[in-house]
This record gives sequence, C-alpha cells and structure tokens, in this order.
Amino acid sequence: MSHHVPCYRRVPISFTHGEGCRLFGDDGRSYLDFLTGIGVNALGHAHPGLTEALREQLGQLVHISNLYHHPQQEELAARLTEACGLDLVFFCNSGTEAIEAGIKAARLTQAKRGHAARTGVLALEKSFHGRTLGALSCTWEASYREPFAPLMPGVDFVAPNDIAALETALASERYAVLMMEPIQGESGVLPLDPAYLEDAKSLAEGSGTLLLFDEIQSGGGRTGHFLASQSVGVVPDIVTLAKAIGAGLPIGATVFRREVGETLQPGTHGSTFAGGGLACRAGNYFLDQLFRDGLLDRVRSLGERLRRGLEQLCAQHTCADSFRGMGLMQALVLNVQSAPIGTALLERGLLVNATAGNVLRFLPPFVLTEQELDEGLALIDAELANHD
Repeated sequence: MSHHVPCYRRVPISFTHGEGCRLFGDDGRSYLDFLTGIGVNALGHAHPGLTEALREQLGQLVHISNLYHHPQQEELAARLTEACGLDLVFFCNSGTEAIEAGIKAARLTQAKRGHAARTGVLALEKSFHGRTLGALSCTWEASYREPFAPLMPGVDFVAPNDIAALETALASERYAVLMMEPIQGESGVLPLDPAYLEDAKSLAEGSGTLLLFDEIQSGGGRTGHFLASQSVGVVPDIVTLAKAIGAGLPIGATVFRREVGETLQPGTHGSTFAGGGLACRAGNYFLDQLFRDGLLDRVRSLGERLRRGLEQLCAQHTCADSFRGMGLMQALVLNVQSAPIGTALLERGLLVNATAGNVLRFLPPFVLTEQELDEGLALIDAELANHD
C-alpha cells in the first residue's frame, strides 16, 4: 500500500539511478530521458561536475536562512539579473512560489503608484502558472481551479495572440499585472507570436499595467536563449524562473525591474528555505556550463536537429500533423490521442510527456548527444508506424 496522497498518476516504474541522459529502473532496464523531471534536469543525471560542486558545498554551507548573506546567493543573484536584463531578484523554491512573489510585488507597485484598486491579473487562455492559490487563480484550465473556489478575485483571461482582445482588456486600467508564458508549456508547447509579445509590452506600458513573463519552463536556456522572450527582444517588468536553473535542485527566482522589486520591503514577503547555499551552488554551476562552456550554443544546435527530425516524422506518418517549439522545448502534434503513444514509448525505453490530448512534449537534457537524440527519434518513428 502506498502512503502517498493520490494526486499523481504515477507510472509503475521505480528509478534507482541515472547517468547522463539515461535512467535505470529497478526492472533492470535503461530508459532514454526526453522529459528530465518535467524540464528540470538540464544537465542530465549524476553530472560529474555538478556532483562534485554539490559535494564540496555540502562540506561548507547548506542553509543559513535569508537573515544573512552568503557568497553563492550573491553571485547567483548578480548573474540572473544580468542574464534577464533586470535589476533585483527574490529567491524561492519553486515556480509557483515565483509567481506568487510576482503577483504580490505587482500589487505593491500599483499601490505605491497611487493605484491601490488595481489588484487584478490579466492572464491568457491555455495558461498554466502553478498550483498554489494565487498562481492557480491565474491558470486557465477550469478543472484545476473549480474544486478550490473561491480563488483570488480579479483574474480575467484573454485568448493568446488576440491583440484586439488584449487592448480592450488593458484599456480598463484595473489590472496590476499582465501575465503570460512566451511558450505555453502545459497546453502543448504553444509559442506566442513575436508581434504579440511586442504589442503586449507596448500595451501594458501604455495602460500602466506591469508585464510578467512566466519563463519557468521556457527559461534557463531551454529554447536556445536564456529566456524565450529574448528571441524577440522584449524585456518585461518581471520574469519568473525555476526548473532548469537548479539543474535538479529545488530553486525558483522572481526577477524584477528595480521599481517593482524594491516594493518587497522587510515583512512583505519571504521564504525560510529560499536561496540556500546548496541550491545556489547548483544554480551557479549550471550557469557556468550554460554561458562559459558553450552549452547554450549546443542547445540551439540540438534544437535544430530535433526540429528537422520532427519535420521528417510529420512527412512520414499520417498520424503526425505538425510540430512546434524552440530549442529543446518542442512538441509533436498528432491527430490521435497521445497518451497511448506515450505509454508505448515508455515500453520501448523512452520517456516523453503526453499532454493536451494529442501532443507529445519533449524536454530533453541539454547534455544530450546527437546519437541519443537520433536514438529517441528512431523510437518515436517506430511507434508512430503503429498508429498510421
């Protein structure tokens, strides 16, 4: 009998260890990992350099709370703000916590501007921002929200890429913040149009609404840019990060323009475990790999190889309609249900994510080799042949 609450549909496999892009189960089999703990293990499993860095940090400092300074946190804060083109950062332990900090800072900023009544959030249909109450309130899927009503009031949704709807909503001047994922991950890897991101920035500024980009899944280099929004050149007021930036350790970050971040004064927000020595050491090691050791260039190269592979699968299989995404955040859109195919791929030794009914989502590690990528594509090719 399991002692877990039943909020996850767990696959009946227990993984005992991993190495690089592979996981090993207690069934004696190895599995190629194209999911990486839902976009988290960017450096794969048991990365030797990361393991050594964390072992060293364990012998120095794991946790002291945010009542004091420590060098790993100071370094990571400086590097993340520079990478995002922003000024200040609040550390937390997850993506949903990063969203909560963004909402609170947005409300405080509006109050400081003399607009205390502007407490609402404008979000997009098909969005996913997290499962804590504030983030859940801004998540589109009704089945996630409705069991927990009443949620945070003042949240409205508009269709993605509908500039006219966005302009009409923002003209009301009742929102503290406009929140969007540059690539909507949970809903099937749906990139927003570049022109829409640009217009969102100008419309938000014109209406006095703050702009928050949720880059929890798309950020940290996964798209071949540190932020997906950087492919367009749009800089928001707030960026939320998590997943890849800890390379497997739990860390989140909300990165702010100075005016917004400075509203979080003592007593307004906090987190006991946030920004600990071990998690920040992981973040710094990850950024070393990403920027100093050429990993970001590798993501772009592998992403193009993955794109060509998905294009070929669409040409060869009638069950495959299209593909979309950027870098190592891509998806294959099917005209059949994706869940049975995801299960069959697991049987073949490949971990992917079936989402949005008919989509296979791929979030492989950044250290994937070309041979491993081709191996995964070959397994998908073989399985799709059973569904044409």
